[in-house]
Amino acid sequence: MGRGGSPTRGWWEVRGGRRQFVHSKVMVWVAADRAVRAAEEHPELQGDIDGWRKMRDEVHREVCEKGFDAERNTFTQSYGSSELDASLLLIPRVGFLPPDDPRVIGTVDAIREELDHGGFLRRYSTDGTTVDGLPGDEGTFLVCSFWLADALHMTGRTKEARELFERLVGLANDVGLLSEEYDPAHECQLGNFPQAFSHIGLVNTALALFGDEEAG
Repeated sequence: MGRGGSPTRGWWEVRGGRRQFVHSKVMVWVAADRAVRAAEEHPELQGDIDGWRKMRDEVHREVCEKGFDAERNTFTQSYGSSELDASLLLIPRVGFLPPDDPRVIGTVDAIREELDHGGFLRRYSTDGTTVDGLPGDEGTFLVCSFWLADALHMTGRTKEARELFERLVGLANDVGLLSEEYDPAHECQLGNFPQAFSHIGLVNTALALFGDEEAG
């Protein structure tokens, strides 16, 4: 299975079977990368730095080879899959690839197109043929749209990122709270309420888009 480990149920804990989810592999890379950085910056820390560095490089190479669809210019939900996943928007944020890498830009554009529902993002496709393993449909997952705003900003499309952010903020109720999901068709919030995940996304995106202005 490579240095990335065994198949998992992924970020979303899907019920349709274990897979080699790309986001999970990227987070393995993050763990190894941060361990190497910490050891390099703090020589007093002890550990298998060479082993961590080797793992980091092997996982990075494996993800780029097995988790990327060159024909569509996008990373995919899992190795060998044609599906997309909004968690792939985190690739530039964690430093796996720089924001100006064509593979990052292609992934952002593909997710924006294929997972869009009423101007916001689903976590992944829910057309009944995917890894979800559950019947029925679901609303858009609000934190995913905040991730999209972040990714748009990082790839130089700040105006579009701010427009999306304003639409997301406008979904909050009369006391400024957000739920887990939003149904664009019925214009109502769905799922767990209030949802910390959504508010963390809001705060992070606000800091990314407007933090420098506040500091000034």
